[in-house]
Amino acid sequence: MTALAVIENLPETLELQAAVVGLEDQARLLLDGRTEAELPAIRAWRTAFSMMGLKPTQYRCAAEALLRRFRKDGTLPRAAPLVDLCNAVSAAHAVPVAAFDLDRIAGDLTVGPATGAETYLTFGGQTEHPAPGEIVFADAAGTAHARRWTYRQSAASAVSPTTGRALIVIEALHEAAETDVTAVRDALGEIVRDHGASVRTGLLRSGAGNFDTGAAA
Repeated sequence: MTALAVIENLPETLELQAAVVGLEDQARLLLDGRTEAELPAIRAWRTAFSMMGLKPTQYRCAAEALLRRFRKDGTLPRAAPLVDLCNAVSAAHAVPVAAFDLDRIAGDLTVGPATGAETYLTFGGQTEHPAPGEIVFADAAGTAHARRWTYRQSAASAVSPTTGRALIVIEALHEAAETDVTAVRDALGEIVRDHGASVRTGLLRSGAGNFDTGAAA
């Protein structure tokens, strides 16, 4: 189950710290008396990664990686305000949330098996080529903006404080996936609308369909 949101008209000074701290409190409650690996949403991603031939303890979905770090450090990392918000709501619900700078994506963004010709830019500045068959988010120019599904995003479309338009992708595979991704989408939308941004949302079921990233309302 995938929920999507296009966020536009992002203010240059976006103050989301209070919302982030509140979501961190929710994440603490979520982990009270258990580890992230015990959560149904995380277990479902571990199963999916195993089916893709990936070792779940080596390749963790983004939500599990965040919760694991949060459990050890007691706080989430800070970057750009919108990234901080996405990380916090991801941790609060144990659901992967990806944010892409729409103006750095060429044409359609498609999720599917790599051909091996795609290019992927790491945050260290290295260019890689995903292996054929690896699940990637790729655009019309052959740029891979995320690898191994929810495992790692690219520096090519990283959201920054100067991002004006962002695509948010929220994914889950567990039994309550639709309820949880919708809750995450709505929570994000409410927070950014309260700060003057416009939001347009959608929902994709069973991995099929498409979403128009045109103007938000």
